[in-house]
Amino acid sequence: MVVMVAGVASAQKITAAGATFPYPIYNKWFSEYAQAHPGIEINYQSIGSGGGIKQVSDGIVDFGASDGPMNDDQLAAAKVKVMHFPTVLGAVVPIYNLPGLNKELNFSGDVIADIYLGKITKWNDPRIAKDNPGVNLPDKAILPVYRSESSGTTYIFSDFLSKVSPSWQSGPGKGTAIKWPVGIGQKGSEGVSGMVRQTPGAFGYVELIYASQNQIAYGTVKNHDGKFLQATPDGVTAAAAAAAKSMPADYRVSITNAPGADSYPISSFTWLLIPTHFTDPAKGKVVKDFLTWMLDHGENEASSIGYAPLPKQVQDMERKTITKIQ
Repeated sequence: MVVMVAGVASAQKITAAGATFPYPIYNKWFSEYAQAHPGIEINYQSIGSGGGIKQVSDGIVDFGASDGPMNDDQLAAAKVKVMHFPTVLGAVVPIYNLPGLNKELNFSGDVIADIYLGKITKWNDPRIAKDNPGVNLPDKAILPVYRSESSGTTYIFSDFLSKVSPSWQSGPGKGTAIKWPVGIGQKGSEGVSGMVRQTPGAFGYVELIYASQNQIAYGTVKNHDGKFLQATPDGVTAAAAAAAKSMPADYRVSITNAPGADSYPISSFTWLLIPTHFTDPAKGKVVKDFLTWMLDHGENEASSIGYAPLPKQVQDMERKTITKIQ
């Protein structure tokens, strides 16, 4: 994606890369910002969170984007000092392709984990049936689909599974790239969406907007309080409420499986990875201007396309952190 965005002082070419999870809203924001501030080119490549972390760490791009925060080792190894800036919150949903089934399915976290562990292999497995009384589930093999590249969506999904399944925690665990016991890998949220959409019996995970845009069935997920919830911006906001009150100064926080009857369990912040110091001060000025614009204007548009805006407490914190960019 190449768009012309804010000219704060003079024409600048800014490069960025990373997460696919927030790409739909970043695309919208950059386009709108371009209309209001012609003059500067931002090229954002939707390559996955792992690629975004690597490219910003190596100084290849001006900033990165990730759905899984960089860990201490990654921050220490980076050639540039990086800060995390939350942008919006989103939900990961379990998607499936079962022709003829016209009812939304319920999924418990331990069931999802065991599908990807290869312990549950058929759609009419008693454990799936238990969560879906009265549903005529087919005697059909499940094809688990996962992200083949390093992915923040995978980080969110596996972080949730690690909290609800001891077997998962001691096995694949959490990370942007993990060793999947079974299934087939596809590149990007687009790849996972496409494979599930065209393959009867397939099961996968994507950000809510990808399921909505591609008209793929997605299920409810059992939350911390035992309630099956459909993913909504309100459910994501509820999950973030507690974290917002005690947000760490570096913004690296997990909100999967958050307590509360209204909290959707596979929710997460997503972050821009911004260097603290730009060798070209004009680029730093543009990035600071965009981040301020995002808080002033962009957050109001989050809910309209399936994301949740940042809590006010987090926005207020970020306004102060933006001043540290040089």
